[in-house]
Amino acid sequence: MQTSTQNSNESIPKVVESKRQKRAGRIAEHASGGVIALLIKIGMLAVVDAIAVYALFILFLKQDWVIFTVVLVITAAINIIYFKRGLLPLKYLAPGLVFLLLFQVFVIGYTAYISFTNYGTGHNSTKEDAVTSLIQSAQYRVPDSPTFDLAIVEQAGQFNFLVTDPDGDVTIGNTETPLTEVSNAEMSGGKAVSIPGYNTVNFTDIVANQDAIAAMTVQVSDDPNDGALRTPDGSSAYLYLSTLSFDEAADTMTNTETGVVYADTGNGAFTSEDGEEILPGWSVVVGVENYVTAFTDASIRGPLLSVTAWTFAFALLSVATTFILGLFLAIVFNDVRMRGRKFYRVLMILPYAFPSFLGALVWAGMLNKDFGFVNVALLSGAEIPWLTNEWLAKFSILFVNLWLGFPYMFLVCTGALQSIPDELQEAAKMDGANPWQIFRRIKFPLLLVSIAPLLIASFAFNFNNFNLIYMLTNGGPRDASAGINVGASDILISMVYKVAFSGADRDYGLASAFSIIIFLIVAIISIVSFRQTKALEDLN
Repeated sequence: MQTSTQNSNESIPKVVESKRQKRAGRIAEHASGGVIALLIKIGMLAVVDAIAVYALFILFLKQDWVIFTVVLVITAAINIIYFKRGLLPLKYLAPGLVFLLLFQVFVIGYTAYISFTNYGTGHNSTKEDAVTSLIQSAQYRVPDSPTFDLAIVEQAGQFNFLVTDPDGDVTIGNTETPLTEVSNAEMSGGKAVSIPGYNTVNFTDIVANQDAIAAMTVQVSDDPNDGALRTPDGSSAYLYLSTLSFDEAADTMTNTETGVVYADTGNGAFTSEDGEEILPGWSVVVGVENYVTAFTDASIRGPLLSVTAWTFAFALLSVATTFILGLFLAIVFNDVRMRGRKFYRVLMILPYAFPSFLGALVWAGMLNKDFGFVNVALLSGAEIPWLTNEWLAKFSILFVNLWLGFPYMFLVCTGALQSIPDELQEAAKMDGANPWQIFRRIKFPLLLVSIAPLLIASFAFNFNNFNLIYMLTNGGPRDASAGINVGASDILISMVYKVAFSGADRDYGLASAFSIIIFLIVAIISIVSFRQTKALEDLN
């Protein structure tokens, strides 16, 4: 009898727990159900699916099957997650996972892929586009070319040639699509003037877009060697041929005037026997060539090492100076004996309240050699090259970054100091510790427990502090001996920007290789630093 009563008593908590689980399940199901919630869910998924279908259609036309498959799988997974019951955790995790894949994993992966290619100026398209561009760049008007009657028609914002040849045949095409024959054009005086589905461009609009229309080159056929049509006035077109002839079977490009043959040697450009390349070329996978170039080419290796050393020095000094000044001010203004603490604290955070790029621009004007406030007003007209001398530019960057960064450290140090219990300080005083010993042995170790991760994050931020370098010095002064566009005050991220987006020769492949190197450096430093901070957690 006693055993039966004991078993009954033990089963009561299980029954209560089971009821609670069922009740929680009903609440969760009710929260995710309802007609209004269902309609909102269907509407949002319809928008997502519409965007996905459009993207899949574009990817299908471009035959980009890898991304096509990824988009298809993600879209199907989202629909399954939000329409199937019992996947409540995934309903909350799915948006974050999708954005993580799109804006983090995909970006890093695509950057890594570009670093293994020669993608850049002269190598930024496909081989087919390069062949067409080469032939069009060497075109000349055929002296005895017949006149082709022409009407300019527009569809979806794109101009097209509606051509009537001397035999009366009508064709239509644009810069991307060769001429194709049509049979439903409306004729007037033996000339095609319009076609269903297109808007005929009147004379006024032709004049307004004369430069764009005159720059159009429309291939006569799929074979670029057959020539192309161009128009000087929008009403007549003439045949243009090229001095370059492409042999698809031999995969060569021949200059018909000189007889020089350029072959595809696998480096992304047609190359002659003596090594001469004709550009534009096309993008190809070059393996680790960009990484090898970065570390073996003397004109790149030297600037890369010096920029890397300055980047580490800049990041470390920026963190150290802002932390020391911020901590000092936090200690001073945390003293109850300081009068007007609230007013001073407001003044201290003013630099942090303004956007950093605006602050850098203001300081760039103040430090100008000829008319800056510092030289003219404070130094009585001195001509100190704060931003154009190598070492003064670096000093100016550190000083401005100190002015911009110490309020952040001041705020976090103030909060960390105020979180330390007063009882610890009182106990230390009773044991005979002086203020310096209390700070060094109690406050500072406890402060580092909460501040160390923020110092690591600040180091990573300053390691890639592009805004300050670009707005203040633009990386100058320029290093004329370097094989890449780089300056004495450039850090790695600003050097990558210049390699990729500045100057006539833009090398996205090399810039991507630099980006991966930066990513690995920051990742390794962050991993090691966070592991080291675990020792500080024992003090908490």
